[in-house]
Formats: sequence, structure tokens, C-alpha cells
Amino acid sequence: MSERAVLEVIALGVEDAVAAQAGGADRLELVTDMAADGLTPSVETFAGIRAAVDIDLRVMLRLADGFAVGDVRRVVRVAREMRDAGAEEFVLGFLDADGGVALGAVERVVGELDGCRWTFHRAIDRAADRDALRKQLDGMPGLDTYLTAGSAVGVDDGLLTLVAEAARSGEPGYEQRILVGGGLRLDHVPRLLAAGIDGFHIGGAARPGGWDRPVSVAAVAQWRAVLDEVSRS
Repeated sequence: MSERAVLEVIALGVEDAVAAQAGGADRLELVTDMAADGLTPSVETFAGIRAAVDIDLRVMLRLADGFAVGDVRRVVRVAREMRDAGAEEFVLGFLDADGGVALGAVERVVGELDGCRWTFHRAIDRAADRDALRKQLDGMPGLDTYLTAGSAVGVDDGLLTLVAEAARSGEPGYEQRILVGGGLRLDHVPRLLAAGIDGFHIGGAARPGGWDRPVSVAAVAQWRAVLDEVSRS
């Protein structure tokens, strides 16, 4: 694999964002409240981070723990506020009570994004049928990435699923980049890169001191170095 692999780092604030960029991150996922697995940050947080770094930012659109949309009108309103503040990339994903994609809710939110690029997040790992979800979302404007561990449990359990989905690249529903995150470790990288997967997402791995400590430049730089080295080999 000759092209540089994408490294995305979770950022909770300006300090995280600056450190992640300094360590070699290509993109940030902006969230708040990791106790709820990441919710939408404030517009002020987005604006502060946008002013502090010049790498791509994807803003989470998720207002409560779990994968139900909740009040879709409120999500749409938040998406509009983020667009008005200058956000150009997003992360979202909603399931219905049966574990299927909440297609109507996704369509309403994506309609507010006006063609912006976005990631369908790890809700796919809780879906009743991953393949059906991908095919239902096929052709959705702006959808270019799936953030997934291949399993709700994490990459250790989902590795074979990730490799199998990568092998279907180019099929309807499988044109999007696979961005691997959720229990991702450096020792997973060679197998994933060999399968043609070129997107990697880290949160806790960028914070050796835990979630109450900021992103470590050195930790991100280690990931960048390994991704670059294995990509060249």
C-alpha cells in the first residue's frame, strides 16, 4: 500500500486537537462526554478547535447515549448550528428498536448537511444486519466512511468481519472507507493494512494516562510512525 493511511484521533478540546495534529493525525473526531461514548460538542468547542488546527475535523451528531435518534428535530437543529459555525464534516448513525438503520432519521439529518462528507459510526456494530444496513445507506449523499470494529465487542472479535468487508470494496454498499476503531491496537495494524484497510481511529490509545488526561503527542506519533512504516513495507 503506497498511499498514507488515515489516522483519526478523538479530540475533546483544543489541547487534544493541538497535540493530535502535532503527533501526525490526519483528522479529528470532535466529541464530548466519553462516559456516554461520545456526544455532540458545543459550537464554542468546535470553533475553538477549528481556530487552533488546520487538519480535517468531523463533528459528532449524537445527543444521548445509545443509538436511537431521540428528538430528530433537535439533532437537525444542532447540525444546522454546526454548519452555520463552519463545520464541514460530520459523524452520525442511528438505529431503530429492531437494530435496523433508522433510515428516515438519517435522511433528515443528512439533508441538513447539504452534501458534507460524513462517517456512519459504530452503530453499525450494533446493527442486526450489517450488510442490510450498508445497502440501505448506499448512495446516501456525503457518506464516505464507516467507523467500525467489526463487532460490538471490539476489533479482536471483529477482525475477520473487517477483513471480509474490505474484500468487498467496490460492491454496492461497500464503496466507503473502513475506519477501524474500538479496541484497536498497534498489533492489529499489519493485518488490517494487508487487507487493504487504510483508516484507523484512536481515542484511549492516544491517552496513555486515561480519559481524564489530554492526548499525548508521543502516543499519536507512535501510531503515525507504525502506520507509515507498515504501509511502506
